[in-house]
Amino acid sequence: MQNKFLCLISALFLSLTIMAQPSSNNNAGIKEREYLVKSLARIADPVLIALSKNKLKQKMPVEAKTNDRKSYTYLEAFGRLLAGMAPWLELGPDQTVEGSLRIKYIELARIGLHNATDPNAPDFMNFNKGGQPVVDAAFLAQALLRAPHQLWDPLDDQTKANIITAFKSSRVITPGYNNWLLFSATIEAALLKFDHYGDRMRMDYAIKQHQLWYKGDGIYGDGPTFHWDYYNSFVIQPMLLDVLQTIKEADNDQKSNTYEAALKHAQRYAEIQERLISPEGTYPPIGRSLAYRFGAFQLLSKVALIHALPDHIKPQQVRAALYTVIKRQLEAPGTFDDKGWLQIGLYGHQPGIGEGYISTGSLYLCSEAFLILGLPVSDELWQKADEDWTSKKIWKGEDISTDHAIGN
Repeated sequence: MQNKFLCLISALFLSLTIMAQPSSNNNAGIKEREYLVKSLARIADPVLIALSKNKLKQKMPVEAKTNDRKSYTYLEAFGRLLAGMAPWLELGPDQTVEGSLRIKYIELARIGLHNATDPNAPDFMNFNKGGQPVVDAAFLAQALLRAPHQLWDPLDDQTKANIITAFKSSRVITPGYNNWLLFSATIEAALLKFDHYGDRMRMDYAIKQHQLWYKGDGIYGDGPTFHWDYYNSFVIQPMLLDVLQTIKEADNDQKSNTYEAALKHAQRYAEIQERLISPEGTYPPIGRSLAYRFGAFQLLSKVALIHALPDHIKPQQVRAALYTVIKRQLEAPGTFDDKGWLQIGLYGHQPGIGEGYISTGSLYLCSEAFLILGLPVSDELWQKADEDWTSKKIWKGEDISTDHAIGN
């Protein structure tokens, strides 16, 4: 009887021990998240640490094909980096190792916002001279829209006033008749949210023109013409969604139907993006701005972030696909220089890939692929085992359902 009792206790203890241990299925997502957090920190450190000391202009190298990029590259680096980090920062601090790390970057980001917009600071940035600043003022505005509780609310009044002044100063720039309309619109959306006044004409014009430029099957033209590149993900669809979401919140769902139509297009384009990722984690090197690297998948990451993936695409397959793409490119020799700054290239250091408007700061748009880090560890996306993404399934010989265009 005693032996039976001991066996029963042993069996019960063993079962409780197994239940207490994290599932091996969950480990993949947690390990991938840890890698992505460390990678984002690696990308961010040179920019944010230097800017926090007002030494970004002093320390940041400027790799470029033209001599004018120093006027723009610093705001490029800060605005683009922060736009990608913002959803993760918005999770705020907690008692975990990752939560403690977020405290560090939240504080660095706030100091950076102060230094970048303080006219008396050595790292005060250019928001209105030349055409380029409207682009990166928009990315900075996008960051604030994505993390208002961590990046805006705690700021002192003077820093808030400096940011508003900087954004308004960009209005002297006339955007191009293409995706650039959304840069002006995004800045105005931030002014609407944080200054309680944004130029509705600039927002509405950008929205209506992109409705006219919609080409079908989830893809917008870059202006009146179609461009076979990744600008639907680099800029167009994420900024369109952010602007429409901001207007919807401000106007009690006035733009709800417009937002839902844009979301439908975004879901289809995210579906296309998921299919573009090869089994090896590569993708077609098509079109302009390939030096933005995996920032090409901002929209796929954003659609996953807002829990809007099509029903047949599991969050775990998007997680696994993005992790594979990011890891492959980050670990290519030459991606970083010997001081940790990004270098021009798609896979490693490939200066020939950079257009005349590309410089070191431009490259930090790659951070936009990390939007999924805005989902907490408990979210379904980080749980369970990896799932094969569509191309991986197909080239393993698995049977999958057919793919269809959307009607409008």
